[in-house]
Amino acid sequence: MTQNTDRDSLAFARQTWRTLEPYHGAVYFSPEAAGQYAELGVDARTGYFASRSAALGAAPADLVIATFYNFNPQLVRRAIPAAWEAATPQRFTAARLTGIDTTLRRILGADVSSPAIARAAELARTAAEVTVRHPQGRPLFAAHAALPWPSAPHLVLWHAQTLLREFRGDGHVAALLTAGLSGLESLVTHAATGDIDAGVLRDSRAWTPEEWGQAVQNLRERGWLDDGPHLALTEDGTRRRAEIEHTTDRLAALPYITLGPAACAELRSLVRPFSLAVAKELLPWAANRLSEEST
Repeated sequence: MTQNTDRDSLAFARQTWRTLEPYHGAVYFSPEAAGQYAELGVDARTGYFASRSAALGAAPADLVIATFYNFNPQLVRRAIPAAWEAATPQRFTAARLTGIDTTLRRILGADVSSPAIARAAELARTAAEVTVRHPQGRPLFAAHAALPWPSAPHLVLWHAQTLLREFRGDGHVAALLTAGLSGLESLVTHAATGDIDAGVLRDSRAWTPEEWGQAVQNLRERGWLDDGPHLALTEDGTRRRAEIEHTTDRLAALPYITLGPAACAELRSLVRPFSLAVAKELLPWAANRLSEEST
């Protein structure tokens, strides 16, 4: 697999992913999706693990721990494999799709049937179908790529972004492994960039303060973090974290480069209002970024 990965190509590829990401990410904060999981007899957290991993089949906890990477294993083990006793993977997959369908219809209204959604779905699917030809080394992506495409355009767009997101995510895990960071250490270094609150990352992945503190100490000893009172990367840590992001961008760039800069710009322009609408309700931090970004 060869590709042109110059700075400009990586920039428009990353920008396109960032603009579309809230449209996919809404499913993780969707009250309708949580309601669907409740109908299957599980809480929202268990529903998250089960519905996202269901494409793998009735996966054991260790497989979910491996592919999701940065969650406390004890948290995963509380959800998996118990979820499969509540419902089959196929039912969790259907519940996830029904949940996001209902959410998007509620938030976007008549726009789900608009020409803009249809065109965006066409472009996003074209990009996603590039990734389907390159599943090697990307297990979670490959599982989702094997799922059938939905028919409604707003769900085609969502599924396409799901594939692009999981394609990127598996590449990001590879970059973290290459850099020698565990799942917990990857969260600590992310928090140290200042992009997101450390407590949010720690608590959402169910790491204890003691586990987090030990990871901070380990990273200080390895030169990633400075010794000050606040969580901050050293100069070398900043460089190494930037290398991880560059590697992630490079490994994720192929579908966008294949689509081309003009089509990516069109896709971003089409999807931005839809991403912004769902982000304003479900992902306010992403809404702030979308409101500020230029086309």
